[in-house]
Amino acid sequence: MHAIQALMNELVDYAGLFPPASLEMEPTVRNYAGYRESHAAPMLGRLIVPVSRFEEFDRAAADLLPPVPDAESADEDPDPWVISALVSSAADVEAVERDLEAIDAFNDRHASEGGGAAIVDTIELPAPDGDSIDAVLDLLDDDIYPYFELDWRNDVRGSIAAIAGLDAAAKIRTGGVTADAHPGVEPLAAFIEACRNAEVPFKATAGLHHPVRAEQASVGAKQFGFLNVFLGALLFHAGRIDGAGLRDVLAEEDPAAFIADNNTMGWRMSRVGVPEILEIRSRFAHAFGSCSFTEPLDDLVTLGLLDAAGTSTLESTDDGDGSK
Repeated sequence: MHAIQALMNELVDYAGLFPPASLEMEPTVRNYAGYRESHAAPMLGRLIVPVSRFEEFDRAAADLLPPVPDAESADEDPDPWVISALVSSAADVEAVERDLEAIDAFNDRHASEGGGAAIVDTIELPAPDGDSIDAVLDLLDDDIYPYFELDWRNDVRGSIAAIAGLDAAAKIRTGGVTADAHPGVEPLAAFIEACRNAEVPFKATAGLHHPVRAEQASVGAKQFGFLNVFLGALLFHAGRIDGAGLRDVLAEEDPAAFIADNNTMGWRMSRVGVPEILEIRSRFAHAFGSCSFTEPLDDLVTLGLLDAAGTSTLESTDDGDGSK
C-alpha cells in the first residue's frame, strides 16, 4: 500500500447534507452509492445522517441499499452502508435517549430480511462538559461508538480526560461558513496534544476539503488542510515532531512541504512509514467530515500525491467548500 493510500484509507466521511453543499437527501445518497462503487471507494468512510432525517433516508435510499440476505444465505456479507448519526446535545440526556431508541429501530429495520442493509455504528454529538459525557456513556450499548464534539474556544482537557480509557472519541470543528467558526493554530494544536496525552482518538469536521492550509475568500478565513491536521497528528503521535513542530505543520501553506512515496509520508524532514500510518490512524486520527468527497481527492491529484485513476470516474452533484 502506498503511503498516501494508507493516510487516506476511509478518511473522508461524506456529509453532503450539510452546508455549504446542503444537498437534498436523494442526491446525497445517490452520490454515496456511486462513491462506494468507484476506484476511490477505499478512501470513503461513513455517510453522516441526522437521526431526525432517518425516515427521509429510508425513502431515498431504498433502491440503492444492498439487500439483506435471506435466512438461507445468512453467511453472505451484505456489505451494509455504514452510517454515523448526528444526535442531540449531550446536555439533553433525555433527547439523546430518544435518539438512541430511533437508532435501535433504524438498525432493526435495516437488518431485516428483504430490507436494505445499513447500520448506524457511530454517533456524533456536542458535549459541553465531562459530566454530560459521563451521562451519555451510561446510555450506550457496546455497538455504538460516540464522538463527542468539544468547543475549541474552551479548555477541552477536562472533557478529553472524561473520555480517556473508554470506548469513545473526541471531535473538533475545524471550520464553517463564517470566519469566526475557524480555530487558529494554537487551539487546534492544543486539542491534538490533549488527545495524544490522554490517548483519546479524534475526528474533525468542516473546512478540510483541501489538502493544505490556505486563505479561502468564500469564508474570509484561512482553512486548515487535511494534510496539515492528519499528517501533523500522525507525526506528533509517532514522536517525529514535538509540540512546536505540530504547530509548524498545522500552519504550513507550502504544498511542496508535504511528500509521499511508496513507503513513507512526511512533512519536510519528518517522515512516518506505512505501518505506523495505519496503526496510528486506527487508534488515534480517525476521519474528517466533508460535504464534498471528490474535491479533497481531486486536489491530491493536482498536487501529484494521488493517481488520477482514483477519482477520474467520480461524478457527483457536490457543490461546496466542505464546511460540514
